[in-house]
Amino acid sequence: MKKILSLLITVLTITTAFAQQQHGSISGIVTATDGSPVAYVSVALKGTSYGASTNEKGHFRMGRVNPGTYTVVVSAINMASQEKEITVATGQNSTVNFSLDLSTSQLKEVMVNARTNSVKMDNPSQSLRLQEPLLQVSQNIQVISGQSLKEQQITSMSDGVLRNVSGAVRSEHWGDLYTNVKMRGSQVQAFRNGFNVVSSFWGPLTEDMSFVDHIEFVKGPAGFMLSNGDPSGLYNVVTKKPTGQEKGEISFTTGSFNLNRAALDLDGKLSKDGKLLYRLNLSAQNKNSFRTNEFNDRYVIAPVISYQVDDKTKLTAEYVYQRAHTSDVGSYYVFSPKGYGVLPQSFSQLPAGLPPTNINDHSFTVNMQHQLSDNWKLTAQAARYDYYQLGTSMWADTVFADGKYVRNAGIWEAKSVMSLGQAFLNGKVNTGSVVHKILAGVDMGDKKYFADYSHTASLDTKAKPFDPYDPTLAALNAPANGYPTFDRSTSLEARAAEGFGLINSRYTSLYVQDELGFLDNKLRLTLAGRYTYISSSDFGTTSDAKHFTPRVGVSVSIDDQTSVYGLYDQAFSPQVAARLVNGGSVKPLTGSNLEFGIKKDWADGKWNTTLAAYRILRNNEASADTSSRPGNPVSFLLGQKRTQGIEFDLRGELMPGLDLVANYAYTDSKVSKVGDAPSTIKVGDIVPGYVKHIANAWLTYKLRTGGLKGTGVSLGGSYLAGRQTDTWTPGLLRLPDYFKMDAGLFWEGTKMRITGNVFNVLDKYTYSGSYYSFLNAYYYQADAPRNYRLSVAYRF
Repeated sequence: MKKILSLLITVLTITTAFAQQQHGSISGIVTATDGSPVAYVSVALKGTSYGASTNEKGHFRMGRVNPGTYTVVVSAINMASQEKEITVATGQNSTVNFSLDLSTSQLKEVMVNARTNSVKMDNPSQSLRLQEPLLQVSQNIQVISGQSLKEQQITSMSDGVLRNVSGAVRSEHWGDLYTNVKMRGSQVQAFRNGFNVVSSFWGPLTEDMSFVDHIEFVKGPAGFMLSNGDPSGLYNVVTKKPTGQEKGEISFTTGSFNLNRAALDLDGKLSKDGKLLYRLNLSAQNKNSFRTNEFNDRYVIAPVISYQVDDKTKLTAEYVYQRAHTSDVGSYYVFSPKGYGVLPQSFSQLPAGLPPTNINDHSFTVNMQHQLSDNWKLTAQAARYDYYQLGTSMWADTVFADGKYVRNAGIWEAKSVMSLGQAFLNGKVNTGSVVHKILAGVDMGDKKYFADYSHTASLDTKAKPFDPYDPTLAALNAPANGYPTFDRSTSLEARAAEGFGLINSRYTSLYVQDELGFLDNKLRLTLAGRYTYISSSDFGTTSDAKHFTPRVGVSVSIDDQTSVYGLYDQAFSPQVAARLVNGGSVKPLTGSNLEFGIKKDWADGKWNTTLAAYRILRNNEASADTSSRPGNPVSFLLGQKRTQGIEFDLRGELMPGLDLVANYAYTDSKVSKVGDAPSTIKVGDIVPGYVKHIANAWLTYKLRTGGLKGTGVSLGGSYLAGRQTDTWTPGLLRLPDYFKMDAGLFWEGTKMRITGNVFNVLDKYTYSGSYYSFLNAYYYQADAPRNYRLSVAYRF
């Protein structure tokens, strides 16, 4: 066996060396006339399949090119292509450089457009406040590009987004209304354009993808660069902004379950001088379900206006209106004492006459950026979020041993009002050979949430319960106890105060960070600190807290495409209100994160890998008690839990036309201190609500030449193993391993793209769920069976 292995290695070595001798390579630099590098533009050999794109420094390289004479073409959207002839010799590298006649504004437009067609993004958004490429940041940050969202036909934040980032998994709650992402052992915070937009257990309303540009996942605490976050991390939805180009796109999607969706994206100038710009996104969706009586209709209006006051100051105003008109938000669940998946995948418990849920979600943001000097920039932004919901939520009152149960419908009327403000300063200072990148700022927030979810009524009676095994399911038309009528004669605020539905918090934070660059910025040391004051009130109690959180990070560039990093930081953030079993009030959560990783760009930056290992400690986390009921949660304070794991992410173009997003995460979360937990919980117990092994992949291949040019195929899958339930009482059954595969075909031309995808190709019966001890029953939510989508998009 060893001889065979040695022979194979020898043959492979000789073959590789011979192949290298039979080919040459081409490299070069693309710059503007002022010497600025032109990043992300396409470089190709005319009439062949050879291609590359420039990296951030304008460099490109094409390897394994057959000897011969070629025409090298540089091209990008809104830019006249440029050509040069070059000869490639065996075993030699040929160099060719390009200088493009582009103004500053044209250069920006070209780079923005060139990057939109990539699944790999190299720089964070301005809302993350960083002044460097992701490769140099001493933290694991993964970005899901707009191109990935389009290729995968993702329509909302809770629709397949998470397969694009390691270790992220979605709780099954509330269908397509609330995303509730868990990562590194806990639910992470939801951000939009740098603002923390969480005000309750269930919000915010998940973003429709029509107005989303890309999504950033920040692993670990991020208080140094954003408002109060969670030790496990956050996701930041970055919305579309004006680009200064006159362009538009209209799209239509149809599919299974009577899905019909239209979207319009307009981008352009409102003044001839290009100082006043606009962006308008509109979408409308009607969609039913594989379950009876369910539907989810969504409507979006999202205008943005930006004004370049002068060379130094820019103002941007953005409004987003989302309306959700949907069936009862608890209808997705199935209850059974017999286990998971015991009823047909399409089973529904939703009666036809239960009123729908309506949500109106408004947000208004104003952003000002002012360039104080060449090295200093001031950014200030304020936002107002206004949310109102009226509907019902179903659950179960009683589950009998034979599988019959009594359905309950509770009113769910809620209002959320958030006023948020931020101001931060970015600067650069040199002290000798050391470069200081300074970040300093203030964050403020005032959040109020009112909800009436305490008024409930049974739809069935114990004498005549709902029978899920009745083939006629007659109770879907007329519940035995009829439909409830709720008394709303008093104000929502009064009803919320009576029924434990008030959640308020105010906070102010001051922070400063200095990243010191040594050895021509090859060694970067980050020192940061944040002081936070939080005042919160819930269930009639008020608490004030203040805390200082430090941060230390080191990042080292081994070469231009490889860096290693280490990080220690802390978190201090308010917890969503909860009623404690032992009385008292919930205190802000504290925690720490220790992390090490290596990042590498491959093939001149075409694709990237990140490998990270971490350990997170979370102190005094409010956790749902085993007797807790949805809509009226009761919690205890867990002393400490320790989460540790390994994450791997790969994304980018592996070869011309072949894009891959792939990731894997190992997570282990256990109790390290008991605190006020029930006596049944011990040190070393597994913490509920996470997945031990998560692996995802999405591969796309597009033909670049020939008669079928623009035609492509996609294939993706998700695998989850070691799934833990969401409650401390797991019952007798564990959640089984999970596997789901999707596939698709597409064609893309200069103006049009046609995409067809098949989701759950293998037609697996998959679900998520948990066990409720107070019901002595399992509950679960099934995923959709095999289904289809077809999209047509036209750019103009």
